Amino acid sequence: MRSFDRFAAIDWSGAKGSRHRGITLAMCEAGDAAPRLIEPPNGVWSRTAILNWLRTQAGERLLVGFDFSFAPPFIERRAYLPGEPTPDTARPFWAYVDAACDDDDLGAASFLHSRRGRHFYLGAADGPKADFMHFRRCEAHFNASGGGKPSTVYDAIGAAQVAKASFAGMRLLHQLGRDVPVWPIDPVPPAGALVVEIYTTIAARAAGLRKGISKMRGPAALDAALTHPAIGSRPHDRLDRYDDHATDAILTAAWLRARANDIALWNPTPLKPEIARTEGWTFGVV
Repeated sequence: MRSFDRFAAIDWSGAKGSRHRGITLAMCEAGDAAPRLIEPPNGVWSRTAILNWLRTQAGERLLVGFDFSFAPPFIERRAYLPGEPTPDTARPFWAYVDAACDDDDLGAASFLHSRRGRHFYLGAADGPKADFMHFRRCEAHFNASGGGKPSTVYDAIGAAQVAKASFAGMRLLHQLGRDVPVWPIDPVPPAGALVVEIYTTIAARAAGLRKGISKMRGPAALDAALTHPAIGSRPHDRLDRYDDHATDAILTAAWLRARANDIALWNPTPLKPEIARTEGWTFGVV
């Protein structure tokens, strides 16, 4: 265990292009002040700008959560992309993905499209969707414990898909290198910043939002979640605009602060060393 002074949650995007209104960064300090949104350079965040911002925070006592999958499933089939000669641990796999992509702004759509039907589902022409539904041990455990139906990084179609964002995120993690450790793929460092994977739905459930209704689209709903006893935050400063990206990031940053000292979240029973180095784990799944 170690302590942090600040907590950040980043609502991520795998969309094409280099400016993404879906990317939102919220941050708070230790205590109970509500998280605030961090204004992006030039008005809209890019993935590269998030990478550059994170590099500047490397020496800070900062816990950062990203809402994408840090690796594809490995344990279930003993390979990330069966039949393709990929590395067998997360960090080398990130390098593999990055080297295969020339998309703008750390995008990874080309990686998925060039492998559609073999590894990724992008529509009915690729065959039965059920053939692509493979999950990491973290997702399988979360689902089995009643957490809900998880997404898979092999499903790249539809509003709920996480594939494009996750592979774009893997490119970011590769380019970040060792500047900021990534839990649990790396051990928790004694000082400096640390990156963890988050799932905003976990924060929403902790804040009392019931299953199936996890979005907060107005100030009253956001404050009700922030001031819930499990979150322990003061109400937020009014936003210019309310959307899922902003409210998810604000609430999840406050949830990270509330749970950062929970030993059980850093030591989930199902998390074995092989899972940690190949698939990673979502902070908050126990």
